Order: sequence, then C-alpha cells, then structure tokens
Amino acid sequence: MNICVIGTGYVGLVVGSCLADFGTNVVCVDSNAGKIDDLNNGKMPIYEHGLSDIVSRNTKLGRLSFTTDLKSAIDKSTAIFLAVGTPEGEDGRADMSQIRAAALDIAKLMTEYKVIVVKSTVPVGTAKILRQLISDNLDSKIEFDVVSNPEFLREGVAVNDFLHPDRIVLGTTSERALEIMREIYRPTYLLKKPFVTTTNETAELIKYAANSMLALKISFINEIANLCDHIGADVYDVAVAIGMDGRIGPKFLHPGPGYGGSCFPKDMSSLANISRDNDYDFKLINALIEVNTRQRELVIEKVKDALGSFEGKKIAILGLSFKPNTDDIREAPAIYVARTLLEHDVKLSAYDPAAMDAAKALLPEIVYCENLYVACDSADLVLLMTEWNEFRDINFEKIKESAPGAVIYDTRNLYEREQIELLGFKYICTGRPSIA
Repeated sequence: MNICVIGTGYVGLVVGSCLADFGTNVVCVDSNAGKIDDLNNGKMPIYEHGLSDIVSRNTKLGRLSFTTDLKSAIDKSTAIFLAVGTPEGEDGRADMSQIRAAALDIAKLMTEYKVIVVKSTVPVGTAKILRQLISDNLDSKIEFDVVSNPEFLREGVAVNDFLHPDRIVLGTTSERALEIMREIYRPTYLLKKPFVTTTNETAELIKYAANSMLALKISFINEIANLCDHIGADVYDVAVAIGMDGRIGPKFLHPGPGYGGSCFPKDMSSLANISRDNDYDFKLINALIEVNTRQRELVIEKVKDALGSFEGKKIAILGLSFKPNTDDIREAPAIYVARTLLEHDVKLSAYDPAAMDAAKALLPEIVYCENLYVACDSADLVLLMTEWNEFRDINFEKIKESAPGAVIYDTRNLYEREQIELLGFKYICTGRPSIA
C-alpha cells in the first residue's frame, strides 16, 4: 500500500508518520519547499511529543518521505489523504481555499482510481462538494471515491492518539473504498479498535459533535468555577464528585482560562455557521462561544482587581501555549491575555518551555526569559497560564527572594492555596475558596 498525504502541518505530519509506522509507504507533500527541505534534513516544523522520533525512524527505514512533487506522489499512491488547513475565515466560516485547491490538483493529475481521504476538519457537505469539483475537472472519465475520515488528535499526545485511537470513523457508501481504508487501518483493527462506518455527512458531523461536547465540558466546569468564586464553594471537589458519575466522567472537567488551540475555537464557530446556513439556531453552541470568550476576559478582570491598577506594573506570564507538550499558540488564552495587558502598557515577561519562538513572532514587546525564575524577577504578579509539568513544582521561596510582594494567580489550580499563602503571597485561583 502506498499513501500520499497532502499537507505537512500538525495533522498531516502526524498522520503521515504514524501511517508509515504501521508499515505503509507514505509520501508527504507540501508546496512549501523550505518546510520540505527542513523535514528531509531532520528539522521538525512543530513540537509534538514523540513525533520527531517516529519521523526519524520511518525516514531511515525508507517508509516515509517528503516532497513537493505532487504528481509523482499521486501516481504512486492508492489513497490520497487531504490534511491541509481549514482555518477560520473572517466571517467565522471554515476557509476552504486550500482543500479546494488540493482537490483541483488531484483532478488534473489523477490517471487511475484513487481513494481521496478527507482528514481536514471540514463543514458538513464538503465530501459531496469535493466529489463534484473533482468530477467536473477531470480530463477523462476516471473512477474515484471520497472518504470522510476525521481525526481526533489531542495536541501533546497526538502520536499516541493516532496509534491507539478510541475509534476509526469512515464516511462513505463505497465498499471498494471501505476495503482499502480497512486495510490501511488494519493494525488498529488487530488492536480491537472499533470502526464506525457511516455516510460522509454523518462522519463530518461526528467531528464537530465530538469537539463540541469536549468544549462544552470545559466551558461548563468554568461556569461552575465562576459560581464557586461567588458563593465560596470548591470547584475541585465539585469536579471530582461529578466526574465519579459514569455518565459524565472526569476528563475535561478542569477549570482554567478557557479553551484554545487550532480546533475548538474554529470548530465551534464553524458549527454555529453551519447551523445558521441551515436555518437552525444552535443556542448551546452560541452560548458556549460566549462563555469561552468571557472566561479569558475574567482573567484580565482578576488581574486588575489584584493589582488595583495596571499602571507601572510588571507581570510574569508562565506558559504561552494553549496546553502543555505543544508549541501551538493558536487561540491560546495566554496570548489573548498578554495582548490585552500590553494594550494597558503593562510590562510583561514570559517563559514557556516550547512556545516562545512562536510567541516572539506575534508579540515581540514581551521580554522572553530563559527560565521561569528570571521571568518572575521583580514581578508584581505571576500569572500561571499553562499547566506544563515543570510549573507543578515551582520553588516559590526562590520567587519570593526576587519578587517578595508578588501576587500569584494560578489560573489552572495547580497548587493548594495554603501552600502559597503560608509563604506570604496573595494567591488567586479559579473557583477555590480562601482559607480565611
């Protein structure tokens, strides 16, 4: 089996390298020659736990290669995976320009039957549109199938998620295409991972529904945490107790500054627009978007309340990526907060184990530091935004030496209030009461 993956971004690179790890021959294609050169020289364009090792191993074994030559890749492949970006457009809808361009390229270059696999997150009905677009632009009558195969990869653990999935969703009515897809995913079938076979439209909606449910759990527990702040209850105990209910489960019940990343924000916006385009007022999704936006704004409000005024203040931000184990700052709450604080002329220092290079390109005004202790030097407030493991064992006595009057704002509830307040700091968290 030979596979072509179009796109070497977050999804494409993980999908391509992991399919190669199944023993399949995979060629990843990208129009960015610089990125392809970097990959051929062992330089990774993204930080993702375990990805560098799997790319290196399969490249050395000859199962994984990178090229800009799309024609050659298509000619050799039975299946073509579309893993290009579908970012949020100015109107909130998914920008489909990259995936439409890839489909047109396939139509011009395809000479025999292919299975075209849509991995990118796309609006419901996209498979039908792509099928028609390709058919209308073929030079001769060539059979092909379009399979909707959404990804469910969590940044930071994406390699493990692909190799050990909860399920494989395959949207198509073609038995020929299904047989090929089952062969591609045979290693997961041997691990007894369930296959969900359905229509293209249903598979496309499954992706949005899954992300919406997870975003909903995050937003719900954030609302509970905000209520806890008003009534003196402890959101930690609430989350633990409701998470013990088998119908609910404990995952994604961790309060914080809101969700971010490349998926949830754009997918919620896209689903809201899909609903409006089909004359349905999806009130829950609209409320979810509002709740998440407000959660970030509440961080700013709490910072101002703690400091009294922004004037002349220095704030140290610990964590810039939207979650640990990734350098992804897309829609990261920390970036939103940092940008807002800079608008108030606050002096900002920051440290993140992986995301500082990406943040520098976006917010050069911040002073980026070599470690968290340098960042916290002389800070009026330390703002803990991302739950990296190294932030779970901070030496606050060392911080007290250089910033004795600092307020510690732990948006992720990584610490116990008593632990920090006994050192003389004022401590702010999310939904946990004061010991007073």
